[in-house]
Amino acid sequence: MPSEDLADALTHVSHRFDLGEYETDAYLAVLEHGRLTAAKVADRTDIPQPRVYDTVRNLEERGLVELRESRPIEVLAVDPETAFEDVHASLDALVAGLKTRYTAPARDTTAAALVKSRTTVLRHLETVIEEAEYELIISLTPTLVERFEDSLAARREAGVTTELLLTPAADAPPANEYDYSTVATAVRARRGITTPVLAVADGTHAVYATQDALTADSERYGVVFNRSELGFLVSGFFETLLWTTADVLLDDGDGRAFPRRYASMRRCTADLAESEGEFAAIVEGRDVETGEHRSVQGAVVDVSTDPTNRTATITVETDMDEVVVGGQVAAFEDVEAHELRIERR
Repeated sequence: MPSEDLADALTHVSHRFDLGEYETDAYLAVLEHGRLTAAKVADRTDIPQPRVYDTVRNLEERGLVELRESRPIEVLAVDPETAFEDVHASLDALVAGLKTRYTAPARDTTAAALVKSRTTVLRHLETVIEEAEYELIISLTPTLVERFEDSLAARREAGVTTELLLTPAADAPPANEYDYSTVATAVRARRGITTPVLAVADGTHAVYATQDALTADSERYGVVFNRSELGFLVSGFFETLLWTTADVLLDDGDGRAFPRRYASMRRCTADLAESEGEFAAIVEGRDVETGEHRSVQGAVVDVSTDPTNRTATITVETDMDEVVVGGQVAAFEDVEAHELRIERR
């Protein structure tokens, strides 16, 4: 679409929706009643009597109402489908034209960013869900589960291991009334309205917000971690403080066949402990002492967790030696794992 046509279309659409407070109030009043005199419009709104005639004539110019020049003047509602029929076509053409001019912004490489808009927080939650390739941990209110149900079901169908925490527990549907297995691998419900809303995809891309941040009149904020190693902070908080203090609604285990990919060492060791047979691991991470990237591949010869579940490790036998692999911020192990792939031998 040429520049001048694009500008004309944008101006046209803007003009049709550029209603002032008086025009908006008058239009809604007429729509509700179908037919009103100008005086009745003033009575049913806060429009001053001297302004009501100019107001309804502005609506007539936009094709939103018809005026009967009788005594008194009557204002008749126009069917909205008819009134906005031309806008539909203009808007479709406008969007198509604008899309040809659109240049996608470069992805934000900032490790962490604050977001204050409720809409932006919700958009980031949707993005985190959709970008999960193999592991998703998420804490939502029951209302947000309904909002993201299709996206969660799509990830579940794609084989993504999903741990869903519902809060507050009092609002969560019981397991006999809602099929949680369609949206998650494991589901728990936690008391407390202070439980945050959060999501972490594959251990890195994360978003965190208080429940207050998702109310329309809130001045609070959320935090977004853009594919950053800082995402493990949210994961650790979820696994140690939230998940462990919630009641089980669903725990059908992870029915996926091996190989499986993990971002969480705790989840990896739990699955290995519950599975029979011999396994091999491919680990991508970094050396605990040097901080340099390190890949480890070999047979899993030991799986270890302490009674408090604060530490979890696997020992991998390589061609050279045995390597002890820990999770994020490992200190005593040889390698800090960022991603693990476990397969049967």
